[in-house]
Amino acid sequence: MLPIFFSTFILSACCCLTKGNCISYDELKELKTEFAINLYRHVSEAENRTNLVISPASVAASLELLQFGAQGNTFTELQDALGYNIHDQSVQDFLHAVYEGATDSSQGTVVQLACSFFMDAGVQLSPRFAARAARWANSSLQQTNFTDPNRTAAQIQEWIASNLGGGDVRGIPLESAGSPLSQVTLVSTMYFKSTWQKKFSFMDTQMLPFTTAEGSTLKVPTMHHTADVNYGQFQTAALEAFNVLELPYLGEKLSMVLVLPSHKRTPLSQIESHLSAKTINLWANSLKRTKMDIFLPRFSIQSLFDLKTVFSALGIRDAFDPITANFKGISEQGSLYLSEAIHKAEIKVTEDGTKASGTTAIVLLKRSRTPIFKADRPFTFFLRQANTGSVLFIGRVTNPS
Repeated sequence: MLPIFFSTFILSACCCLTKGNCISYDELKELKTEFAINLYRHVSEAENRTNLVISPASVAASLELLQFGAQGNTFTELQDALGYNIHDQSVQDFLHAVYEGATDSSQGTVVQLACSFFMDAGVQLSPRFAARAARWANSSLQQTNFTDPNRTAAQIQEWIASNLGGGDVRGIPLESAGSPLSQVTLVSTMYFKSTWQKKFSFMDTQMLPFTTAEGSTLKVPTMHHTADVNYGQFQTAALEAFNVLELPYLGEKLSMVLVLPSHKRTPLSQIESHLSAKTINLWANSLKRTKMDIFLPRFSIQSLFDLKTVFSALGIRDAFDPITANFKGISEQGSLYLSEAIHKAEIKVTEDGTKASGTTAIVLLKRSRTPIFKADRPFTFFLRQANTGSVLFIGRVTNPS
């Protein structure tokens, strides 16, 4: 099975243009996860019942970089949204550990987080900001000419493609980047490609029923295998039961966690409202090794978001206001403000094409007494680092087709 995730997050800045208290490692793990959940919750509310995927790690890395250059209330809003102060040394130490693990290629797994500032040739960056940006989350600084919008857009698209394993970047709007008012565009990407620790066999895939969020039933290609996995059964405060399954990737540094309502009558939204950093940590510590029959539909999701509204809901407002935005830590020239916040993410989960003999899923179902995890209704998934708990991607599947 070859899952591929990637995301792009773009912040365009147009020209109209402290030290914190020490915070513990465990507190930072919780804050990072809480930001991921908050971001997902606001996006999923806007998207209602549709399939979606988003990369909180990509979005957070960009907001962290902006914190280095923000001042006054603009900085405070960014700090409140993320939950931590990027100037705190303990925060920086923790995040460097997160991003080292998020820029790694080993054992058939590729994980790459990258950020780049595209600056107009006339912009003079603060030397302090430039030094920090160059060291943050595999970042780079590049000059461009915003008066030539086509060339600028092509330069940015080329950088995005090179950091997404040559992935498809069509459909990523760069309207502000092509504006003569533009001075700085910040782009961050997260790319992930790996295989399961135990692969699914193409020979065991069948067309099986899936009940959508609307209640209709359709046949979708559904993968199957039997494996020893981390599994648990839980209840919400309203006593709605759900199952949690963890599927590790090669090397076990990263895993996909699947959250599935136990009953088809339970809307996924009721389970998602239960999501929090504390509950995810509880699951991680409570899952038990269990031999399971696992049924997982193939799925491919591509999401594109305008995050202005989402950021506003998270309390980031001054940054988009030409009058109140304060990014003087980036450049003393004029006044910079954010004109766009765009995010694109994609996940593709299929078999790896390996052919192997095996009993079909239906026969296994009839003869097997092992517990079954059957994702034949809407479910939530997230890709998580084992050591830091950082959520690299989070999304949901409401219709695999």
